[in-house]
Amino acid sequence: MDTLTTEAFRSELADIDQLPTLEIAKIMNGEDSTVPAAVATQLPRIAAAIDAIAERMAYGGRLFYAGAGTAGRLGVLDASECPPTFNTAPGQVTGVIAGGPGAMVTSVEGAEDSPRAAAADLDALKLTSQDTVVGISASGRTPYAIGAVSHARDRCGALTVGLSCNAGSALAAAAEHGIEVVVGPELLTGSTRLKAGTAQKLVLNMLSTITMIRLGKTYGNLMVDVRASNEKLRARSRRIVALATGAPDDEIEAALAATDGEVKNAILALLGGVDGPTAARLLADTQGHLRAALKSAPARP
Repeated sequence: MDTLTTEAFRSELADIDQLPTLEIAKIMNGEDSTVPAAVATQLPRIAAAIDAIAERMAYGGRLFYAGAGTAGRLGVLDASECPPTFNTAPGQVTGVIAGGPGAMVTSVEGAEDSPRAAAADLDALKLTSQDTVVGISASGRTPYAIGAVSHARDRCGALTVGLSCNAGSALAAAAEHGIEVVVGPELLTGSTRLKAGTAQKLVLNMLSTITMIRLGKTYGNLMVDVRASNEKLRARSRRIVALATGAPDDEIEAALAATDGEVKNAILALLGGVDGPTAARLLADTQGHLRAALKSAPARP
């Protein structure tokens, strides 16, 4: 543990518990402000991983996050946001956490020590060579995360990404794409839910969001594949169509009704001058890419 940057002791903070609350908050805020710069050093590696993930997902591959503790919870969180944000299919993006779903709310610390458990969890999901497994571990030495990546790579040739916060980590070495965001020692020695957790969240945001952009899940910076499952999201859907088309409210409501509430289809219907079924066909022909579908639609009178 003494060799890990994330576990290093900072003697200058040994008396932090005696400082005024505002001073501690300022120190902590200053620590957090260094994280984006650490992420920036890994942007070429992050981009390369995203392009590889998107290429496989375009042909039906799935994306899995695997980790323990905070790292595992962050993976589950990112995966759980994909269906409402990008209308991903069930199982298309999945978070796997050591100890099972219960570990999301209750610590199951010993579970992280078993690479065999990681292999079993992935086998239960019927991993294929088209899939991607992203192992997440602040230390880069968690057996569960390394086991997941090693099993995915050796057993079926799945694409693998290792995300850690220490240089020269075993996790990065085990993966095809190693991403090491070195954020330095934590404010509280070894509390990697702090800067390391923030760094992991930032990288996972990029992996999922930019992958979905590459897959045509957005139109510009609009979430045109949003799933309108409640009133807030229905209002957002109407606003997205308005921003994309500039159409009046009555035309927007008619287009959404004609396309069963599918935002992307409604935009295509309005901008391409086509009916609901034609919009659905054009999008199917272009693998869901709205810009490509618009190019193949007849010009609106």
